[in-house]
Amino acid sequence: MKEHPNRVLKSFPRTWYFPKWHLVTWHPLGVLDDTLADQIVAFVEMEERIQATAFDRYVDLSGLTDVRLEAGHVFNIAKRRHRARDKVKSAFWTDKIVTMSLAYMYETFMAGAPINVRAFTKQEDAAEWLQVPIEILSELSDS
Repeated sequence: MKEHPNRVLKSFPRTWYFPKWHLVTWHPLGVLDDTLADQIVAFVEMEERIQATAFDRYVDLSGLTDVRLEAGHVFNIAKRRHRARDKVKSAFWTDKIVTMSLAYMYETFMAGAPINVRAFTKQEDAAEWLQVPIEILSELSDS
């Protein structure tokens, strides 16, 4: 795949940072469980500490084959993320009902937090809300 000139591969698998748009994108594959969710939260919190400016987030859940995330665990993550300092946007996109339900649950739990979470069924809507070109929301090769 052609190299995108405005992206940086981050240390977490399938995760990219776009400095021009202050956006981190994540395209997970496989099974989303409590352990993986905790790992991504730890990664985001680390990035929040080291980045010079606040950044928005985009998560493409369409590559998940299964969700084994407990609802109580989602609530606990939301409670933890309510303590974030920066006002940012976090968009979740998926084309599956199970992952959309999960994204809507997280959106509901995050109401009133500095992190404004929205779930989308159309990538175009997510790009518009994040104010970024839709092309950067597509999956990128790690090479």
